[in-house]
Amino acid sequence: MALTHPQGYAVMQALIARGVIGDFREPDVMRFGFAPLYIRHADVVRAVRTLELVLAGRVWDAERYRARAAVT
Repeated sequence: MALTHPQGYAVMQALIARGVIGDFREPDVMRFGFAPLYIRHADVVRAVRTLELVLAGRVWDAERYRARAAVT
């Protein structure tokens, strides 16, 4: 599954810091992999709720999430 956001890099970094692992691709794509053998329904619900908190609270706007690393 892929989602886009103008600040996708920072959003993904904030999610990773909260245990939701995904991948970022330029220019604004956040990718999430769902493997049925490893991911439970509860994991997906937690990831969506975490995404909601990160976006609604603008958590991603912190400098530590906006600073680009050499590897994402």
